[in-house]
Amino acid sequence: MTAKLTRALAAAGRLWLLALLVGAWELAARSAADDFFPPPSKIVKAMHEVWFSGPAGQAFLTDEAFDDFGPSLAHLFTGWAIASVAGVVLGLLIGRSAIAGAVLEPLLQFGRSIPPPTLIPFLIAVLELGTELQVTTIVYGVIWPVLLNTIDGVRSVDRLQLETAKVFGITGALRLRRVILPSAAPKIFAGLRVSLGFALILMVISELVGSTTGIGVRLTTAQQSFHMDQMWGGIVLLGVLGCLFNLVFHLVEHRVLAWHAGLRRNTG
Repeated sequence: MTAKLTRALAAAGRLWLLALLVGAWELAARSAADDFFPPPSKIVKAMHEVWFSGPAGQAFLTDEAFDDFGPSLAHLFTGWAIASVAGVVLGLLIGRSAIAGAVLEPLLQFGRSIPPPTLIPFLIAVLELGTELQVTTIVYGVIWPVLLNTIDGVRSVDRLQLETAKVFGITGALRLRRVILPSAAPKIFAGLRVSLGFALILMVISELVGSTTGIGVRLTTAQQSFHMDQMWGGIVLLGVLGCLFNLVFHLVEHRVLAWHAGLRRNTG
């Protein structure tokens, strides 16, 4: 009961803080009367007019919402899914091989150090503008947290667990599924969570170049036409999406790794 009350009070405190910040923003923006910094009320109105004033049959989404959200989210989740699968698979292979880890370590550190946006000029030259360019940019940028966390998770598997599994004849794919993956899962999920945030950032960056649809294009168009309320609406929308993604992922992670949290409580 005490834990539930503490969580409820913490949630209420966060809501009050958010309301206070929004109120301060509203007052400051109205006092400044600067077109480049519209108040939240004007931003919300612009978001409603552009994206959320559609018919009930379309969940109140406008045609512009489908044009902006559809391509952006498709690119984001496609790139994130590809990077997640590739990162986990390669991480398992490299993490279980000391030779591969020693040989590839410098290459991995070099690759992760290259900022993904700097590759966009090269990708424009070798790839078609649009989905191919955007998904490739996202994949390259978000694979590193998944890959490196998976390698670290696999290497940190308790050797006693591996030896015990060997004694009981648990080898190969069965050992991977029953011992290695469960032990490495917390670090793998940590990498997936970080990479999802990176995917949202790279989604916008990749849409600023060579794209005709998407939230990033909406931001650029609004800025060029001096519709600052719509531009800020896009920024706020991205922030809301990031919070929603993090919340949903946290719920999934909590459900999947419930056994791990229970184990820590029992051994703590």
